[in-house]
Amino acid sequence: MSDPAELPMSHWISAFLEAQAAELDAARNTLLAYGRDLSDFSGWLAYRDAHFAGATQRMVEDYLVSCEAEGLSAATRARRLSSIRQLYRFAFEEGWREDNPAIRLKGPGRKRRLPGTLSREEVEALLLAARDHPRDPLRATCLMELLYATGLRVSELVSLPVAALRGDPEMVLVRGKGGRERLVPLSRPARAAVTAWLARRDAAETAATAAGKPGSKFLFPARGRDGHLTRQSFFVMVKELAVAAGIAPDQVTPHVLRHAFASHLLAGGADLRAIQALLGHADLSTTEIYTHVQSERLSALVHDHHPLARQRPRGEG
Repeated sequence: MSDPAELPMSHWISAFLEAQAAELDAARNTLLAYGRDLSDFSGWLAYRDAHFAGATQRMVEDYLVSCEAEGLSAATRARRLSSIRQLYRFAFEEGWREDNPAIRLKGPGRKRRLPGTLSREEVEALLLAARDHPRDPLRATCLMELLYATGLRVSELVSLPVAALRGDPEMVLVRGKGGRERLVPLSRPARAAVTAWLARRDAAETAATAAGKPGSKFLFPARGRDGHLTRQSFFVMVKELAVAAGIAPDQVTPHVLRHAFASHLLAGGADLRAIQALLGHADLSTTEIYTHVQSERLSALVHDHHPLARQRPRGEG
C-alpha cells in the first residue's frame, strides 16, 4: 500500500466519499456537504504545508477558530467538525491513521431555533391559491396537498415515483435520508388531488410517448438532468402562492409547510413518536423541537385566559 502521506488529500476525500456512498448509502446532498467541508479543510492545511496524514488536534482546533473568525455560524462549524471526524474515522479503519485528531474536540453549541410555521388558516389560503394557479392548477394543488398531508421533505416530494401513487393508495412508501423507507398516510383531499393530477399527467405522457419521447417514472416529470421537478422550481412556486394568498413570501417555504404539518398534528394531540416516524427523523431529539413550539402556545393560552395569571389590583387578597 502507498504511504497515506504521499496520497493527495483529494484522494483521501474521494475514497471517503465513495465509502460513505457504498457502505452507508449516504444521500447525495450529504456527500456534497462532506466534500465541501473537507475540501475547505484540505485547502487550509495545504496553505500551511500540512496534510491530513499529519494533522494534529491543535491544527483542527486552529482551523475551527479560523472558521469562526470568517464569521461562519456555529451550525456550520459544528458540521465541519463532524465531517473531519468522519474522515478520520474512515482513515483509522483503513489504517491510514493510528488516531483521530478530532475525536476529543467539542464542537460549538448549536442553538435550537424554533421552526417557523403557519396557522391552519394560512395553509388553507395557500391551498386555495394553488387551485387558482395561473399555469398549472392541478399540479400545484397536488404538490401542496401532498406536502401538507405528509410533511415530506421537498427532495422526497419532487422525486416521488409515479408507481407509488397508482391505484389511489391510502399510504405512500417514501424513501428518505440514507435510503431509509417509511410509510406515510394520505388524506382524502391529497388522494383526490393525486387522482386529478394523474389523469392530466398520464394524458401528457401518452402524447409524448406517441411522439417518440421516453416516458417518465416520476409523479412530477420535468425536463432536465434529474427528470423531475426541481426543488428550486417548487420553491419559486410556493413563493408565488404565498403572494397570491396574501402572506409575506419570506414567511413561506416548503420547509415551513413541513413544520406546519408537524405542529398542527401535535396541536391536535398526535404522539411525538408518531410524528417522528411520519417526518422520517432518525432521532427523537430532532422531533422534540416541536414541543417547544407547542409549549409557547400553551403558555400564551394560560397567560391570556387563566384567571390567576391576570394581575390583580392592589388591595385584593
